[in-house]
Amino acid sequence: MRRWPLTLRGTGALVLGAGLWTAAHVVGSSEALAFGVLMIALVAASLLSVYLRRRPGRLTRVVRPETVAIDEESAVVVRVSGRSALPTAGGSWSDDLPAGLSGEASGTFSARLLPGIGANDALELSYTVTGIRRGVWEIGPLTVVEHDPFGIARRARRLGRGTSAAVTPRLAPLAPLPRVAGDSGLALTTAERRGQGSDNLIPRPYAPGDSMRRIHWRASARLGDFMVREEEHEASPRAVVVLDRSAARWSPDAASPGADEAFETAVTLCVSAAWRLARDGYLVSVVDGEGAPLASLGVQGAAQSDERHELLSAFAAVGTRSPDALPRLAEVLAGVAAGPLVLITGRLDAADAPLLARVVRQASLPLLFAAAPHGDALDAATRAGWRSVLLEDDAATAWARSLDPGASHGRG
Repeated sequence: MRRWPLTLRGTGALVLGAGLWTAAHVVGSSEALAFGVLMIALVAASLLSVYLRRRPGRLTRVVRPETVAIDEESAVVVRVSGRSALPTAGGSWSDDLPAGLSGEASGTFSARLLPGIGANDALELSYTVTGIRRGVWEIGPLTVVEHDPFGIARRARRLGRGTSAAVTPRLAPLAPLPRVAGDSGLALTTAERRGQGSDNLIPRPYAPGDSMRRIHWRASARLGDFMVREEEHEASPRAVVVLDRSAARWSPDAASPGADEAFETAVTLCVSAAWRLARDGYLVSVVDGEGAPLASLGVQGAAQSDERHELLSAFAAVGTRSPDALPRLAEVLAGVAAGPLVLITGRLDAADAPLLARVVRQASLPLLFAAAPHGDALDAATRAGWRSVLLEDDAATAWARSLDPGASHGRG
């Protein structure tokens, strides 16, 4: 619906002018007629002044950063450029904000687009938005309401197109894995006797074909025989994080990013666990229940902001998918040897325990998080070898409980 082009003042002036026009013809007053004509002419001139004004030539909108986590802020700067042969007394503006962002995206502007303005001059508007719901959203278009100098007429224009902005899940601060090994399988490093490394040299007996440059003279002198350098490479252990996106395991709302609270907690735990494991020294692979890769993290760059950004951005638009992948998880992970294996799912039944038991053997530390376990499903999974935890509102609390071997992780 188009907005009425007159302000309250302009509407009053039009009504007054029409009333004087009518009254002048009834009573025969030339003064009333002249004043009525003047009021109507003023309204007409005001309408012409706003409707003959050129449309601004260009709108640019910059969102920095373009990707923001929930509860974090981005700065939005909008520049409107153009020129007009007619003056303007300013007006108001508002930028359309999607459901995933909040902020005060409105305000007023003073007279800026004056006669003779250069094409490079622009009206600059700025505001701040906060991410409140995960997803890829569109900011805009911009609505500008211009007034005439007398505040009688107004014209609303929608300018430009929308600008994409992504809201990613928050990264919860998770406790590090204990640095002791034992029945929990929490050892942090392994070594593989191959590769290169100047500080990890292991001498071995000389064999035909070895280069003379590889002879380790100090070891040869000590042992009385030629020894060559065999280098040790310390390889980081691997960890796998599985986010079960099966639609049958979650609410139908989980198909849309940010719409289902339980699935949002699962996504938060997924990215937070991956980041935590990478910082603990693991090479991390993040996959869904069908084995489709979602993200990967290396140890060397685990503390870098760009890798953190890539991880969170990969989950900005993740939702559920149709097939129930949990029964095939053992096949998906066949041949994958992991230290920690983190499985995050929604609905879990006791009948799923035998299927999950086949996966336990592939990990030294199997962690299971279920948002909606039925009956004794968690206890059954625990008996099958998993550390089973009810995933409620707080991802950090669930993670801490999974690392406590003495805690009761079932419902109640």
